[in-house]
Amino acid sequence: MDPATLIGLLLAFGAMFTMIIMEGASITSILLPAPMIIVFFGTLAVGLASGTIKDTISAIKMLPKAFRGKLAPAGDTIDKLVELATVARKDGLLALEAEGRGIKDPFLSRSLQSLADGMDGDELSEQLEDDISSKERADAVGYKWFNTLGGYAPTVGIIGTVVSLTHVLENLSKPDELGHMIAAAFVATLWGLVSSNFIWLPIGARLRRLSEIEVEQMNVVMEGVLAIQSGIQPLLLDEKLRSMLPPTAAGKKGKKNALAVAEEPESFEAAA
Repeated sequence: MDPATLIGLLLAFGAMFTMIIMEGASITSILLPAPMIIVFFGTLAVGLASGTIKDTISAIKMLPKAFRGKLAPAGDTIDKLVELATVARKDGLLALEAEGRGIKDPFLSRSLQSLADGMDGDELSEQLEDDISSKERADAVGYKWFNTLGGYAPTVGIIGTVVSLTHVLENLSKPDELGHMIAAAFVATLWGLVSSNFIWLPIGARLRRLSEIEVEQMNVVMEGVLAIQSGIQPLLLDEKLRSMLPPTAAGKKGKKNALAVAEEPESFEAAA
């Protein structure tokens, strides 16, 4: 689990509540039911109205991923592809079918199955590109929905403030209560801004980043599988795939694969 989102949100709300306390105000002064209802329920309502029911359901299903989303290190994926390349050079592409059954990554598993089935290189490339494109479109529905909420929330907060100020103007004959009523009116604007910048937009950005990382790794898998089909040497494959990623993401060549790659030429020479 990557706790970045949870830690970030806790720190953001903590900073806001700390400021309230340091200003000598009470936290309960902003925890007013009416403004929070119009902001949160109103924002969710217009978010629902801006798309389809399926869009909303898909986005809500993606929400847990923003808090506990964890991706396998790209370096491990590269190590696995190098290992598969070694198997393919020694035992042939058909041997990859058995290797694919034990792989948890469904994209890599399907790719190996297609490879073992003898699919043409162009057809395989087109199939993998279509899978990646479908993944990008599906993820975009989720993070765009939360970004949409982030855009609506401040305006919904202003609507809540206007409604409350209308009530204030109806009670000008009670000057002793005006200060409290005006302060309460602006709570809706506060929660509109807070929910947008502390909740919806960070969640949307987090889901988008996770999608980018997943797509990046899927592209690495696609290049690796196509290279394996062409009979690339494992050492060259390792260097090629790691060059596709930033150094911090690619990691270092695994010891096991380094030994396998180093020993492979000798094994071929012995076999020859």
